[in-house]
Amino acid sequence: MQIMKKLEVFKQGILEELPLQLGVFPFGIFYGIMAIESGLTPMQAFLMSSIIFGGASQIAFVQLISNATPFGVLVTTVGAINSRHFLYSISMMEFLKNLSIKWRIVLAYLLTDEAYAISIRKFIHEPNTSFLHFHLLGTGITLFFSWQISTLTGVLIGGDLPQFLDLQFIIPLTFIAIIVPMIKSISTFLVVITSAFSGLILKSLDINFWIIVSGIIGVLVGIVSGKLDKNK
Repeated sequence: MQIMKKLEVFKQGILEELPLQLGVFPFGIFYGIMAIESGLTPMQAFLMSSIIFGGASQIAFVQLISNATPFGVLVTTVGAINSRHFLYSISMMEFLKNLSIKWRIVLAYLLTDEAYAISIRKFIHEPNTSFLHFHLLGTGITLFFSWQISTLTGVLIGGDLPQFLDLQFIIPLTFIAIIVPMIKSISTFLVVITSAFSGLILKSLDINFWIIVSGIIGVLVGIVSGKLDKNK
């Protein structure tokens, strides 16, 4: 009986994650092409997707590599971009705290933007569901295989993609597809708008760590607006 329940939750995670792959797959192809054009070997490009498994940071990495960016700046930039995963982990802690260390390591590796966006809704709205971690396992594994296959596709295509097929627009569209379904309250809307505009302003001013700063601003707005919603 438990095995069937685990499989049911796992399958639900897979099915709910699949629609997002329409944006993820072109994103992965774009990364694979950029990686080869930046001078990485096919094996290096593919291993980055397997080890780092972080789309935005991988894109930033190959862009910086192609511009001969100093190693310290490269590591700092990639680390700053990936710092958002700390926020993901914090919000997941209460749901996964009773799992073994092995489970937490596996799920931490699979915790990416798209997997988090789908699973956190399940965790919040159905916290009493048995074996919730299998939902995150389903979303994470789906994304993992999609990312590896799309990276490999981009690596094989290399620079042969026609110029009129510009895939750069896929990156913002992917994140928009993640965020929009999560906007179900005024406070969430304010967080999204504030984070987006502060990010655009800070980036235009060439402020370092603009991603982190805009994220913190969004969190603060979320805390304040959330309290106002509760007091109504």
